[in-house]
Amino acid sequence: MEKKIDKSIDKTGVRIGMWLFLYTEIILFGGLFVLYAAYFHKYPELFAQGGKELNRVVGTVNTAVLLISSFTVAASITALQRGKKGQTISLLLFSIFCGAVFLVNKYFEWAAKFHHDIFPNSATLQDGPDGLNIFFGLYYVITGLHGLHVIMGMLLLTITLALVIKGSVHKDRFQLLENSGLYWHLVDLIWIFVFPLFYLVI
Repeated sequence: MEKKIDKSIDKTGVRIGMWLFLYTEIILFGGLFVLYAAYFHKYPELFAQGGKELNRVVGTVNTAVLLISSFTVAASITALQRGKKGQTISLLLFSIFCGAVFLVNKYFEWAAKFHHDIFPNSATLQDGPDGLNIFFGLYYVITGLHGLHVIMGMLLLTITLALVIKGSVHKDRFQLLENSGLYWHLVDLIWIFVFPLFYLVI
């Protein structure tokens, strides 16, 4: 009986720790979004001009990719709880693949901007209006930071996948998958805010 209570306390402690960590991540991006709002209020027309330089098709595809991956991660948790190990593995593999697709799309999008001399401290932006320079500065900082979070999320899912295959994570011990899923959902949620702020700004 005491062992069951101890395990319950451990699970609760891990869950609370994860939520506190996610809260710090929300504060980080929340601060950046507030900074964006302040500069948008000052340079609305230049921010709209900068948004037109971004590829909305790529942004939309990446949004769809992350939303689908968020669903498959959630489905993998349900599958594991039901003891469907094979299905869990397939869903996690697909989720990691979606993360890779997102990063590849982002790489080509950034590469296109660099090719057109649109990046921090480039001659095009330095010689242009301040608002446009600030817009793309925020774009690279926020999307770059989000990209790092995607990589970390993929790493977490990969580690979890390996442990599911090994049998260390199973239907009676799925906290690692649950926490990895929470982190991945946060990555998805952040992008839901990033997408309209940069790609749909008018």
